[in-house]
Amino acid sequence: MNIFTGTSDLFDTYGDQLETCATQLRSYGTHTRFTGKIVTLRSFEDNLLLKDLIREPGEGRVIVVDSGASLRVAMLGDNMARLAADNDWAGVVVNGAVRDVTALANLPIGIRALGSNPRRSRKDGVGHVGETLSFGGAVFTPGRQLVADEDGVVVLPA
Repeated sequence: MNIFTGTSDLFDTYGDQLETCATQLRSYGTHTRFTGKIVTLRSFEDNLLLKDLIREPGEGRVIVVDSGASLRVAMLGDNMARLAADNDWAGVVVNGAVRDVTALANLPIGIRALGSNPRRSRKDGVGHVGETLSFGGAVFTPGRQLVADEDGVVVLPA
């Protein structure tokens, strides 16, 4: 899959077979375009499992985090994003908030989130890795290919 194939062109090719996320996610990080196989995490306002995932080799994959659209706490900050970039994760998509926005803007990784909040998340390790997630009208299935660009976030058909 060519990373420069934009989401609009992908929709023109696949039509309704393509999962398109209608949630208006803001772009953080220097990579406004990114693609990779999906790894999922469902965790409400607790980022300990995300931190564990980011420590693993990313191999160009994308972590999709569903934090229930909460903007009350940040699920990702600059230290975790830097570690994700260093470990070869292509990106992180958060249905929730991030923090350290100025620092994130200088990191070589794709980051999408609803917004920002300086408050830290809990660190209890509560959540589930590897579940199929759904938000913004899109289904995020582990192992499927996600593509993000300036027009949005899509998931390619199997």
